[in-house]
Amino acid sequence: MEEIIESLDRLYERLVPALKSKELEMHKNHMIYITKKDIWNFFYHTKWKKGMDLTLADLVDDILNTDNFEIDEYVRKERETNYESKD
Repeated sequence: MEEIIESLDRLYERLVPALKSKELEMHKNHMIYITKKDIWNFFYHTKWKKGMDLTLADLVDDILNTDNFEIDEYVRKERETNYESKD
């Protein structure tokens, strides 16, 4: 039986091990500026926004198997946009 997670904070907590693993993998590939929050935001705003009936296993699979450069591109774009909006 799949656990029902009632809040985004709780979901984030459950995904921290996978997010840490992906963060470490990205750091090993010289993307040391990427954080767990960056990875979370990438998935939350792009892959999972319209997702229905996603299981915890689906989410972990997404985190561990998505190309690092796809996440990197998203993070760079977001930071550039945020930087420009502060001017």
